[in-house]
Amino acid sequence: MTVLTRTPTPVDPGLLSRALEVAGRLANDAAEVIAATAGRAPGSEAKADPFDWVTDTDRTLERHTRRVLAAEFPGIPVVGEEYGADATAAGSAYRWIVDPVDGTANYVAGFPWCAYSLGLVDGDGPVVGVVADPSRAQMYAAARGRGVRANGTPVRAATRTTAVGALVCAESPSPQLTERATAHHTGVRVLGSTALAITQVALGRAVAAVIDDYHEWDVAGALCLALEAGAVVVDRAGRPDPMPADGLLVAVPAVVEQVYSWWAA
Repeated sequence: MTVLTRTPTPVDPGLLSRALEVAGRLANDAAEVIAATAGRAPGSEAKADPFDWVTDTDRTLERHTRRVLAAEFPGIPVVGEEYGADATAAGSAYRWIVDPVDGTANYVAGFPWCAYSLGLVDGDGPVVGVVADPSRAQMYAAARGRGVRANGTPVRAATRTTAVGALVCAESPSPQLTERATAHHTGVRVLGSTALAITQVALGRAVAAVIDDYHEWDVAGALCLALEAGAVVVDRAGRPDPMPADGLLVAVPAVVEQVYSWWAA
């Protein structure tokens, strides 16, 4: 497998700064609401899948996000989990992508692994990403070419050269992945939040995250964090892609081939 290093396309510095500031403000607002209501989520109901929850918090936070973004960035459409895509999203140079509560089942149960995720993307992938982790009072933010910060402190992905003895995050991991990782003395962790699973790679806590089933709002913000922290992202065929649509592996560069062989072989 040939893994290419990322060459970011420059974005107007003014747009980056404004996007980071507004996204951070929205994430702070969301974190306060999620922290105050976790475990007693109002208006909780299951969708078609009994384990796929939606709450009044999801709806309220997405509506608030859309109102603020429409006022601050009137020319940029929004795509969200609860209310879909604005009519102009498909043809726009940029689009905001929001998941108001990623890990809603955890949120409803009061289990401390859920997040607010907001990303700005263009045709080359993530431009700005913010993920709020209310349970740990942490805010993770990144912008193309500017690196990643956790509560204002710069962070980087791990520098490990092997996955042996390390952790891999996965959502609904296949038996094959789990068995092969275990055989190589690597732990597999299922957090119940796709955004936080990918974020653990950006923070250097896990060497990889394997995500098989997701929507773009689950991953947009966190992939920006991972890429800016020095991780690489490949699709199910092993091709470098900053935002794959059907299965992805995000990993420390030195372990991509190793973990990919467990996942896709």
